[in-house]
Order: sequence, then structure tokens, then C-alpha cells
Amino acid sequence: MREDFGKIISNELISEDTYKMVIESALTQEMKPGQFVNIKVAEHFLRRPISICSIDETSYTIIYKVVGEGTELLSAMKSGMELNVFGPLGSSYPIHEELPAVLIMGGGVGVPPLYEVAKQYRRLNKRVVVALGFNSSAACFYEEEFKALGCEVLLATMDGSKGIKGTVLDAVDAAKIDLDFVYSCGPMPMLKAIENRYTKGYTSFEARMACGIGACMGCVCKDKKDETIYYRICKEGPVFEIGKVGL
Repeated sequence: MREDFGKIISNELISEDTYKMVIESALTQEMKPGQFVNIKVAEHFLRRPISICSIDETSYTIIYKVVGEGTELLSAMKSGMELNVFGPLGSSYPIHEELPAVLIMGGGVGVPPLYEVAKQYRRLNKRVVVALGFNSSAACFYEEEFKALGCEVLLATMDGSKGIKGTVLDAVDAAKIDLDFVYSCGPMPMLKAIENRYTKGYTSFEARMACGIGACMGCVCKDKKDETIYYRICKEGPVFEIGKVGL
């Protein structure tokens, strides 16, 4: 991990309050699926941790939702501007070449880090089923991008305005998908429901991070079996094996 000054190639609104930014950077050579970068935003002391969506040869993509002043300022940045980034940070999703197929489940802003996972499995010519969950049709994004990779895409919205009404698990049940190796990221209730059903795979946790490098101990979680063992989501995580962390 290191500090980098990347060049913004594009920064565009792709759904309700959600932006896609492509950044030209040499950091791509060090990045792995599931990791994140810590971005410095003008006038703010704390950096903003944002997951890496896609990794290409000379650029990478992030997708972020505007939720406060920091991300509001980020959304106003234009093509050609310089971005101060520290990374890549955190653990990554392992890719198992021996698996014939995987199930990917993402909810809301938990969708982006799963795109690179899907991309790498499709490069291996594996079957990839992706279940995407959002609150409404206005919040949906990346359905077509996953399809373009050759993934089987299932969609769920809580209000039923697009796809199956309900959760990603409802979409999986409706499609009668019986895959048992899962990659997931999203809100805590979704992750709990996934861990209640599946025992093999990986989960990425969303958390408020102050330093992003494991120094401040502000994003600590406990081991599921031994509560005397603690993990820093920004350092030992955000990716953990299913069942490793207490939810």
C-alpha cells in the first residue's frame, strides 16, 4: 500500500445518488478483488474508504453513493483532476480456480467489490450466478455490466419495482439456484441471512473506518467462536470466510 496521485478519467452518475469514477493509476498492478482505497477529499481530515469495483491494466473503477459532504465533494470532481489515494488496503476475495461455479450476492453499495470477482471467474470460463439487491428500480446499477461478462443475473428490489420483490435470497429461491459457494457483500441483515444458509465462501463487511490501516482500532469485530479474538475490518478484513466473524 502507498500514496498515489491518480488522474480521474471519468466521474458519472449511474443511478440514484450513485456515481462511477474511473481513475488512471499505477496502483492497479497491486490491487486484488475485494480491497479498497482511502481517498483524500478537500477540506476533510479523514479519508473516505471506497471499495474497488474493477481493475484494469492502467486504471481502476470505484462506485460510491453520496451520503455526506465528503462524497458530495467527490461527486463534483471532473475528468482530468488529480485524486490523492492511499491503497490498496484490506484483505481480498480469494479466487478458487478449481470451482466449476460460484454464487455472488450483493446488496446496494455492496455490489461494486463483487464485480471484479465475477470478472475473474468468467475469465476462467466458470459459471457465475449473480444476485443483486436494491431498495428500488431507481437505485439499481450494474445489471447490464454483469450480463456483459456472461453472468446469469438475478435482480431483487424491496419495493418490487424491478425484478423479484424482496431480497437477494428471495431471487435465488425463485430461480431455484442450488450453488453452495458464495461471495457476498452488503448490509448486515443481508449478510446474517446469507450466513444462516451458507457455510462455504466469503463475506465482505461494510464499516465506518477512521484510519483505514488498522491503527485506530475503530472498526473492530469479534471472532464468532472466540469473543476474546478481535479483527480490524480495515486490516484483517473487510473480506472474511463465512462464519469467521460474529454478526
